[in-house]
Amino acid sequence: MTEKTEKIRITVLVENTAEGQGLLAEHGLAFWIEAGSQCVLFDTGQGGALLNNAYRLDLSLSRIDTIVLSHGHYDHTGGLADALRGNRPTAIYAHPDALKPKFARNQDGTSRSIGIPDAAQQALNGHRDRLVLIDKPTPLTGGLTATGPVPRVADFEDTGGPFFLDARCEQPDPLTDDQALFFDSPQGTVVLLGCAHSGVVNTLRYVQQLTGGRPLHAVFGGMHLVGASPHRLERTIDELRKLNIDRLGPAHCTGRTATFALWNTLPDRCVPCHVGTKFQFDP
Repeated sequence: MTEKTEKIRITVLVENTAEGQGLLAEHGLAFWIEAGSQCVLFDTGQGGALLNNAYRLDLSLSRIDTIVLSHGHYDHTGGLADALRGNRPTAIYAHPDALKPKFARNQDGTSRSIGIPDAAQQALNGHRDRLVLIDKPTPLTGGLTATGPVPRVADFEDTGGPFFLDARCEQPDPLTDDQALFFDSPQGTVVLLGCAHSGVVNTLRYVQQLTGGRPLHAVFGGMHLVGASPHRLERTIDELRKLNIDRLGPAHCTGRTATFALWNTLPDRCVPCHVGTKFQFDP
């Protein structure tokens, strides 16, 4: 599914936690990926931290060649205005449904928009000629591949919602736009998750299907286990253990309870995944 992989360096650019002088944490996620000479931004956070953290980590947003959106929620797309300001990216990859209005219901019965924020949408509208809409596994630059929509198979996984496509919260949002990135390494497949609204187990099983059963070497990102039932969390950890992943970096919407459970259950496999964390994979 992938072209020849080059040396790949990954920096966590936006995440809920940060360690390092001047780095900002926010509820969101963005990965800076250097694949050979190419720079790929996977998600953009909410928008408040992206520019600051890029500056502090000596990463110039003007170097971005490609942007990939994991889905259309605000905490992954809000930084698009800053990411696109340099007018550099040659392609912006997203599923068509990422562009749809998205809502969540408040406790008082009202709703709130959780889709692409207005400023980010305006920036995206100004680069429509570079927008590439994908609805299937798609090879990208530097050996990276976007999964496209992930089949929902595991009976204990759901989107982590409820989420909706309308302000009245009557039309459920199946989050078909949810996708992940992956690439090959000598030790096995490396997977980057946005929120894994399709289910982290569904996503990883699908990646294995796409790669002919290659072992999973590393998985980093959001698993949307915040608020997961004890049953779902137990089943998820059991399945992750069976997948025998070498390095597991739970982040963002994985949630504090699930993150602690993963670290307690798989202490020899879990690794930090906060703002400023760096990973490198040789070809």
